[in-house]
Amino acid sequence: MKTLRHTRLAPTLLLTLGIFTGLTACEEKAPPPVAKPTTPAPAPAPAAAPAEAPKPALPAGHPDITKPSTPSAPATKPSGSKKYTFGVIAKSQGNPVFQAARVGAMDAAKELTKDGIEVTVDWRTPNNEDAQQQAQYIEQLVTSGVDGIAISVTDAKVLTSAINSAVDKGVPVVCFDSDAPDSKRFAMYGMDDFESGQKLGEQMAKAMGDKGDKSVKGVVAILAGNQNATNLQSRVRGVKDALSHYKNITVKDTYYHVETAAEAVAKVQQVQNANPDITGWAMVGGWPLFSKQALDGVADKGVKVVAIDIVDTELAYVKSGQVQMLVGQNCWGWGNESVKILYDFVHNGKKPATPVIKAPVDIVTAENVAEFEGMWKKWTSGK
Repeated sequence: MKTLRHTRLAPTLLLTLGIFTGLTACEEKAPPPVAKPTTPAPAPAPAAAPAEAPKPALPAGHPDITKPSTPSAPATKPSGSKKYTFGVIAKSQGNPVFQAARVGAMDAAKELTKDGIEVTVDWRTPNNEDAQQQAQYIEQLVTSGVDGIAISVTDAKVLTSAINSAVDKGVPVVCFDSDAPDSKRFAMYGMDDFESGQKLGEQMAKAMGDKGDKSVKGVVAILAGNQNATNLQSRVRGVKDALSHYKNITVKDTYYHVETAAEAVAKVQQVQNANPDITGWAMVGGWPLFSKQALDGVADKGVKVVAIDIVDTELAYVKSGQVQMLVGQNCWGWGNESVKILYDFVHNGKKPATPVIKAPVDIVTAENVAEFEGMWKKWTSGK
């Protein structure tokens, strides 16, 4: 049985071995498979180019324009840099004192732009006095995202709500020249208008011949511009207060007008012709004196004139003897100081020691007028 079993298994083993051997032989002799199409391998990298000759050294601080610039290059925009934009709104483009204020604001922006800080001024001023237009400018500036607003207020009744709205939306406001005292503005820069009016009244009496005993006689007309302007009303009160101490001086009346040179000249001529008894004009703004020959038919009749502001044309009237005295205010400083006050508040968190900052004034007469010549050119040229 053992022999039979081995005999039967032998053919099976031989068959199995044969099949395995055959398969192995076939596998070894099979032709290589046909390669499927593939994406060509990338070409080998070219040999490194020969080293360039060294470039000449650039001057110190000179940028290498052959290299791509980095948008946030710390050399031009240091880490932590800031940009501030302040809106400045004056009463009118037509009044030359506000031309000086504009230059002052721009000069302040240039001075404050340093050490990674950039300051710009957005000047928004109506061509002629227009409180409603000023209110619209406030709203536009707030919408545009300014960091603060400085404004010379044409009419406080109209602009107080606009100022308050700006402050409520997070935009600080300062006033210059003319105030909105009941608004939420945090500062006011300008001369003390009541005291300046008093100086004007005192100089009026002196020009009319007062020797110190307050016995001088005369009839005074007050030229007052816009009757809604708080600064002008304060000056008028100051003039009247000063003249009230001269029992022989009468105030004829206060005369209002549109604040342009042409309108002011027309008002003076009209009133003088209708009231030849007027012997003196106290002008709380220099409007008619911004033009030439404004005092024809007035000064040549011996009428005395005192006024506020020291525009170049006004100085010429002093030199000619047609105007006896000017109270000068720093119109350039309106813009310059206002921008600096805003900057100090938004950048350093500082407010002025007092909300009303009194600007200095100058008294200009024939004796010292030469000292003020050229000042106006400097104020309006920024040099």
